[in-house]
Amino acid sequence: MDAATGAIVRQGRAAHPDGTEVDPEAWWDALRTSITRAGGLGDVTAISVGGQQHGMVVLDHAGRAIRPALLWNDTRSAQAARDLAAEFPDMVERTGSMPVASFTSTKLRWLRDEEPENAAAVAAVALPHDWLTWRLRGFGPENPRLDALTTDRSDASGTGYFDPATNEYDLEVLAAALGRDVRNARVVLPRIVHTGISAGQVGFDHAFSTVTVGAGAGDNAAAALGLGARKGDVVVSIGTSGTVFAVTGSPARDETGTVAGFADASGLYLPLVATLNGARVLDTAAVLLGVDHEGLGALALQAEPGAGGLVLQPYFEGERTPNRPHATATLFGMTLASTTRSNLARAAVEGLLCGLADGLDALCGQGVVASRILVIGGAAQNPAVSAIAAQVFSAPVVVPLPGEYVALGAAAQAAWTLTGARPKWLLPVKSEPVVDYRRGIREQYAAV
Repeated sequence: MDAATGAIVRQGRAAHPDGTEVDPEAWWDALRTSITRAGGLGDVTAISVGGQQHGMVVLDHAGRAIRPALLWNDTRSAQAARDLAAEFPDMVERTGSMPVASFTSTKLRWLRDEEPENAAAVAAVALPHDWLTWRLRGFGPENPRLDALTTDRSDASGTGYFDPATNEYDLEVLAAALGRDVRNARVVLPRIVHTGISAGQVGFDHAFSTVTVGAGAGDNAAAALGLGARKGDVVVSIGTSGTVFAVTGSPARDETGTVAGFADASGLYLPLVATLNGARVLDTAAVLLGVDHEGLGALALQAEPGAGGLVLQPYFEGERTPNRPHATATLFGMTLASTTRSNLARAAVEGLLCGLADGLDALCGQGVVASRILVIGGAAQNPAVSAIAAQVFSAPVVVPLPGEYVALGAAAQAAWTLTGARPKWLLPVKSEPVVDYRRGIREQYAAV
């Protein structure tokens, strides 16, 4: 991106494996490939990484990954989350969030319980963006400077052992998670680098050693930067998972655990509600109905709001919010009249959006005031999703133009690092704000 205007100059992409655990080297291969496909770093002045929050990358003293990284959507640590919550009744006060299976702390506890030899070998714990930033700067098994690991407060706030209000790690929680005294055992945690401050220079290829590396950020915090989100904006992101988050001036402390009290990447806070079931709800409905996503949207718009009483509770992969990791999806309200292809399509869209609207309610319960809803993600471009979102959310709905907003946020952070000021790039929107709230859809969903 052009640092002055925010115009996209070049882009490149490369895939890495699906699943809930992956060898981090696959990310490094994909990053280098995408840099090459984007034209390389020859005329680049700064770079930054937006990466999937929460993932557990554990390194030994030689800088090698001890095991494949567990990603946020790996729910095998659900019991570990319950155990940590029981051991620290003041966890929300300590870290801003109740532990759930997504968090790094719970994955470390799972490692302690299920793979004790691997847990004993841990010399450093990093997150996906931390590890990629470290590799960009020339570190890794060939140069294992663990003390060179860096992160930012947005990603650190999702570990479960960091307080976003004080910007300090909670080593007591980390020790309880990993099962040993982390001070004496010298477990390295990444140094916190704030947005606007350089984490170092590119080092994996000395031809580009003048390229500044920014702090990086977690994916949702990076997306908020890419959208230019500020106080009053609530972002609803519909990707593989679903998230609802807002930029606020004070930290959230939700004792119920529904709202995670994260930090954002601008120096403020990012209270967030996450659901496991995002766009894949629509994928499943489309396959079942034998249509593509465009066909699913067309069917959904043929049905009346409320889908004739048909309600889909879309917990296909368990759920994080509400915290039901072993739940399954359920279809309610089937009658001879309601069970039609169009009603099923609409119930899938409404079920997905109503779950996210519950997340908005939880944010508002923490003092968030929603002036507008920014709906992003691939599913947001479906006309049925954007139209029904305006009927489900009780605030104006805006759909920005399609964009890789996590990558755009990382680029904005890189520009910030160069200039010392947050870029003021304009957000291109697909439509003007739409208000078409229909209370009955939410009431029907809430009743099941």
